[in-house]
Amino acid sequence: MYLNCHTYYSLRYGTIKPEQLLAIASENGVQTLALTDINSTTACLDVMRLSKKYKIKPVLGVDFRNKAEQQFILIAKNNQGFQNINDYLSTFLHDSRLKIPTRPEQNIDHCFVVYPYQKGKHFELKSNEFLGISPQDLNQLKFSKWNKFRHKLVVLKTVSFQNKKGFNTHRLLRAIDNNTLLSKLPKSEEGQPTDMMLPYDELCEHYNEFPELIDNTNSILHDCTTAFDVENPEPKNLKCVTETEVSDYQLLEQLTHEGIPYRYGKNPKPEIYARIKKELHIIKEKGFVSYFLINWKILKYARSKDYFYVGRGSGANSIIAFLLRITDVDPIELDLYFERFINLFRQNPPDFDIDFSWKDRDDITQFIFREFEHTALITVYNTFKFRASVRELGKVFGLPKSEMDTLTRGKYQTSQLDSMAQLVIKYAKFIEGFPNYLGIHAGGILISERPIHCYCATFMPPKGFATTQFDMVVAEDIGLYKFDILSQRGLGKIKDAVEIVAYNQPEASIDIHNINQFKEDERIKDLLRNAKAIGCFYVESPAMRMLLKKLRVDDYLGLVAASSVIRPGVSNSGMMRQYILRHRHPERRTEAHPVLAEIMPETYGVMVYQEDVIKVAHYFGGLDLGESDMLRRGMSGKFRSREEFLKVKQKFFDNCENDGKPYELVADIWRQIESFAGYAFAKGHSASYAVESYQSLFLKAYFPLEYMTATINNFGGFYRTELYVHEARMHQGTIEPPCINQSFNEAIIKGKTIYLGFMFLQSLEAKTILKILNERQKNGHFSSLDDFIDRIPISIEQIRILIKIDAFRFTEINKRELLWEAHLKISKTVVQEHIVTLFKTERINFSTPELPSTDLENAFDQIELLGFPLCNPFHLLQRRSTNPLRAKHLERLIGKHIRIEGYLVTTKNTRTSNSKEMFFGTFLDRDGDFIDSVHFPPVAQNYPLRGKGIYEITGRVMSEFDCITIEVSKIEHLAIIEDPRYKIESENPTFQRKKSFEDLKLQRKHRPLVNSNLKH
Repeated sequence: MYLNCHTYYSLRYGTIKPEQLLAIASENGVQTLALTDINSTTACLDVMRLSKKYKIKPVLGVDFRNKAEQQFILIAKNNQGFQNINDYLSTFLHDSRLKIPTRPEQNIDHCFVVYPYQKGKHFELKSNEFLGISPQDLNQLKFSKWNKFRHKLVVLKTVSFQNKKGFNTHRLLRAIDNNTLLSKLPKSEEGQPTDMMLPYDELCEHYNEFPELIDNTNSILHDCTTAFDVENPEPKNLKCVTETEVSDYQLLEQLTHEGIPYRYGKNPKPEIYARIKKELHIIKEKGFVSYFLINWKILKYARSKDYFYVGRGSGANSIIAFLLRITDVDPIELDLYFERFINLFRQNPPDFDIDFSWKDRDDITQFIFREFEHTALITVYNTFKFRASVRELGKVFGLPKSEMDTLTRGKYQTSQLDSMAQLVIKYAKFIEGFPNYLGIHAGGILISERPIHCYCATFMPPKGFATTQFDMVVAEDIGLYKFDILSQRGLGKIKDAVEIVAYNQPEASIDIHNINQFKEDERIKDLLRNAKAIGCFYVESPAMRMLLKKLRVDDYLGLVAASSVIRPGVSNSGMMRQYILRHRHPERRTEAHPVLAEIMPETYGVMVYQEDVIKVAHYFGGLDLGESDMLRRGMSGKFRSREEFLKVKQKFFDNCENDGKPYELVADIWRQIESFAGYAFAKGHSASYAVESYQSLFLKAYFPLEYMTATINNFGGFYRTELYVHEARMHQGTIEPPCINQSFNEAIIKGKTIYLGFMFLQSLEAKTILKILNERQKNGHFSSLDDFIDRIPISIEQIRILIKIDAFRFTEINKRELLWEAHLKISKTVVQEHIVTLFKTERINFSTPELPSTDLENAFDQIELLGFPLCNPFHLLQRRSTNPLRAKHLERLIGKHIRIEGYLVTTKNTRTSNSKEMFFGTFLDRDGDFIDSVHFPPVAQNYPLRGKGIYEITGRVMSEFDCITIEVSKIEHLAIIEDPRYKIESENPTFQRKKSFEDLKLQRKHRPLVNSNLKH
């Protein structure tokens, strides 16, 4: 009876969750309903999956609308009809310029079409087309010609809300969507307050004078059947890369054996062949052959383009992946547990996360879309967050910004709020978690055996690739498993650094893939031991820097372990501390339970990797591999536990009790297992990270300035650009601001001098940069400011940026004088392209006073335009410091209370076990060395940090595992000098300069024009 039901995936319109819709229908005695979200099939498969629980037959369709205006409803008779609807809907979602017509232009096969009465009453209806009569239309119908054609009429009772609160929420969502005040929302943009579900019998009573409509509606619903295997789905990814599954397997075997000499030389050990045989058997048995070949094909293309990539995740546990060059981690060397990757109990395909440089990923994506027929990106649901909802609803209710700021910060007593503010809070909480709009998954791509539109419609985001309307969880529920094509800046840094070394040190020879040599390199070992890894992938953060020191890491296995130990699952459960203690003190390794020590000798009986959890569950807790695989899913960030842990918890305890293991020990081990939920790395994943870390460590050790240049150009890593500029300076590099004749868009290095690029200048337009670079390439360097103005059409605002950053310093004319000249010679009118003339007109040279600028003024210009000064920030202190204490002295002052000054680099906010806020700080001392601080809740509350700058830190020097920190008792933000560019007349002649500048403009105004063609 219900042909038009909406969930909240009718974005910014519907207010009912998919499962809630089924629950409401069940309560109202409805056995069949048509899910027809507005221009969306997002919820269709989820409703199909959940419908059995509520004993409801779902029918699938779409409500086609232009904004809130309903045009028609398409209802699928079967799976082919659903695909046809998705095809048709996607034409509009791929091109926003297209408007949905009042009637489909072509016949949509295997579908019913229902028109709202007011739209369709003038149509001549085809056999599959009907007029929908709403309860409000019944009186009018009695006097209409259509009363004689009841066989073409159906019940059209729209369901968009559960209750009055749902309707109120709907109005707010419509106001947000229309960016208008609620009081000004047009009625045409709203649904009807009565668009709620009625009990089946009550709905029939409304139409008791028109029983044919009820029969017609029930007949349509009866004739519609769509089916998807959502309980035990078979994989629906592309089945064959070659022509058949047999030839696929033969190709996989061939590629595997061709890769042996490359990876293991001419005489591989017998265990390698045994491992290959075992893996090939399981891969074939599970039907995952095409999954490997698809990844191989993608990466073969990447290598042909010289793209850097890293294959990571549990896929690194596979020797087949290693031999196919999908990963670069040797699972034999690291004794990686293949069953973590694939086992006979695992239903879904394995996971390869392939990282590319952010510059290369789009081309890889284009290749995939070209190479494979049925391909789409996966969406993510961007939901309403509470704070953002407060702000959106505040605008809808017309609250002033100051009041919205108060509400978003949460600094209010609810009882003291007025009624309007209370409504904002109430509804912000209600819509929190509602889908707001569809985005794009970070890297998920579907490669399907059948057209994507068999399962959902697709839309076209700005990236230009068709994207599904459902997310990866729904995709996996029906057997569509994603390929992860990700990007990271670390790979971009490595690739760019190799290229920069090639031009700055052409005599150097680099094999960046020679990981085995890197593992034994003493310079790299020294960087690791001393945690001097700023800029290096995954090992540069303050937490990782401290962990490397605590573990005294200087080898590959140690770095692999550290990459996983740092994860929240290990660190938050107390296992990190146990691991450090047992690593540093071998005598403490006997504290491990004998079974755990035997399972995990490499990590001293401490669970560090996902594999360790699976092994403990299997060998210690007696769970079979299928049940252990539930834990693997629970540890996956995709599912965040999704009840998998609870499903096997009781069996784990029962098995241990039957084995006579002490309850306290079992409870503690289970607590450790649970702490891994959503926060664990597979060992192969950590090993893949470690390989990339070694590549960046090698470049940092031997080519630090080139590597820092690449890091700066790739917009850093964990820290802001400023720290990488500082790090280059610490390696004896000279940092120059952008220069008109030397700089490019990105930073470049010449010898030991790094010229920052134009792209780092705030407000400098891309088109201005392009003009400069094109003109310089075409006609050579600029000789003067006049030469630049003659050759580059530029506004006064843009040239001011270049002059203030001292980009014309090659002229050896002070930039203050250049600013005057520019103001006199450049018109404030719209900039036109210069016209080349036969004779070059001499420009008027004005006589300007000598106006020297100071280094301090330069520093403030740099802060304004780059975001940081290129001088030592301690030179900007208002009071010159006489404190001699530096970071290098702290080791001798453990336990002492000290005062030291530091320039703030970064902070990390966290909460104590009783939910009080505290934070950790990272600072630089005057010499450029790191100071690490701990700010416990009382200090964090009484002495909050106030942004960038230099602080005087008072506290006690502490040491733990050779890591020095300051436990802060007081911290004070130190004042810097007043900006010398804006001092008052009595303190600085700048004021008089401005006055002189005004005088000069007046003189220019009354000066006769020498040449009427001259542009001023």
